[in-house]
Amino acid sequence: MNFEDYKKLIKEKMSKKRFIHSVNVAKAAEQLAVKYGGDVEKAKIAGILHDITKESPYDEQLKIMEINGIILDDVQQFSPKTWHAISGSVYVRRVLRIEDEDIINAIRYHTSGRAGMSLLEKIIFTADFIGEERDYEGVEIMREKAKRSLEEAMLYGVSFSITDLTERQCAIDRNTFGLYNELIMELSNKKNRK
Repeated sequence: MNFEDYKKLIKEKMSKKRFIHSVNVAKAAEQLAVKYGGDVEKAKIAGILHDITKESPYDEQLKIMEINGIILDDVQQFSPKTWHAISGSVYVRRVLRIEDEDIINAIRYHTSGRAGMSLLEKIIFTADFIGEERDYEGVEIMREKAKRSLEEAMLYGVSFSITDLTERQCAIDRNTFGLYNELIMELSNKKNRK
């Protein structure tokens, strides 16, 4: 299957709003891949598929994870809104037969992030924040940062997420803290070298 095939599949599987978001993430991912030297086709595919199980009922998401031996940690169990990243990565591997680990990981970590993200993972993480239909307070800042530096945009995005989650008293994935700390240290080291 190619990008257009996945796009048709997504259109049939999702609400109009979620489909528009997925198309916009694929478009933003393509632009970021061009800018930062990523694989454009893989970026488009990961972008269009990143929310493939987002609208699936939680019990279905749990079932696909359980069948495939995924054991959620205590924080993940407490955060069902993030399950689609995990179940989506399993779905694309098992149902769509995608074998590319980079695409699978880009889908898996597009909500939480993690330390040691690949270029494609960074692109999808950022593209999800800056898709054309996004209109949250600060989205223009995020878009401007994405034009200058993926890492600066990601730090802004992960900081935004941590602040939002703490204000709502939600649990925060350990991977999110790993990403935050890595970005703080990486950007600090870059400043010190200048």
